[in-house]
This record gives sequence, structure tokens and C-alpha cells, in this order.
Amino acid sequence: MSKVTSKYQVSIPKALAEKTGLRIGDVLTWEASAGSLRARIATVPAPRLSVQDRLRLFDAATARQTARERTRRPARGKGRGWTREDLYTR
Repeated sequence: MSKVTSKYQVSIPKALAEKTGLRIGDVLTWEASAGSLRARIATVPAPRLSVQDRLRLFDAATARQTARERTRRPARGKGRGWTREDLYTR
């Protein structure tokens, strides 16, 4: 059971959302039907990728990140004449 808030928002019970395949970010369309409301999922669910496809995409993203890190300039502050440890010695 859900309650309508002052902003006309409703919550969908988790069990019902899982049963119907509703996911975060899905868009619902609302229809009036014989004195009741009907909600339908308006978005087409994205196809689920296989584990092999997800691993392939992950490996490609990791390779791109590694290539970006190789082309980056070294962090500023190198050779500044002091270290962090120097700040905390007493």
C-alpha cells in the first residue's frame, strides 16, 4: 500500500517493482482507467549484458584509463625542497 504525498508522489513497493522489472530511472506513464489509475513502464529496458561482455567493457575502460595516466604530466610540487614528513617533525 502506498500513500500520496503533498506533492502527489507515491512509492512503489519493492516486491512489486522487482516483480514487474521496474528499475531506478525508468519512466512511468499514467492512465485513467474506469475510476482507477494504471501505471506503465514507458522506457524500454536496456538489454542485459553477459558477464563476458561486461568484463570486455571493463578491460577496455581500464586500458583507456592506463593510457591516460601515462600521458599525464607529473604531479606539481615535486622537487619543492621539503616533504610532508618535514612538516610534522617536532
